[in-house]
Amino acid sequence: MSKAVPAEAGCPMEISINVLSGKWKLKLLWMIAQHPYRFNELQKNLDEITTRTLTVQLRELERDGMIARTIYPEIPPHVEYSLTPLGKSILPVLHTLCEWGKTYQIARGIPSKCECGNVLEKICDEKMQAHGK
Repeated sequence: MSKAVPAEAGCPMEISINVLSGKWKLKLLWMIAQHPYRFNELQKNLDEITTRTLTVQLRELERDGMIARTIYPEIPPHVEYSLTPLGKSILPVLHTLCEWGKTYQIARGIPSKCECGNVLEKICDEKMQAHGK
């Protein structure tokens, strides 16, 4: 569980590490970047995560402004998680991490099993075009 560090306390790297620390947070952001997810969908896609851990990680990401939790008032009610504009600002970093992971796999002779990079690559390209880069 991450500790709340006020934005004015510490250096930007400390704040970044605090917001993104947790075994599942980067993977959750990566997944939610593709499309909004329901809680059960996230849990199914993250085989090893417990309900409690998923709940805590999602609450922390919501508290830190990275994801939005939308409650749909229907019967039965359902909740979806999506990236906020602040959450979307991390996408180029996630894309860079993915590229580094590919380089690491090649260097270590590890076969790649991931096909999600194409989706995030498109999102990152759109974001960079929107900012005139």
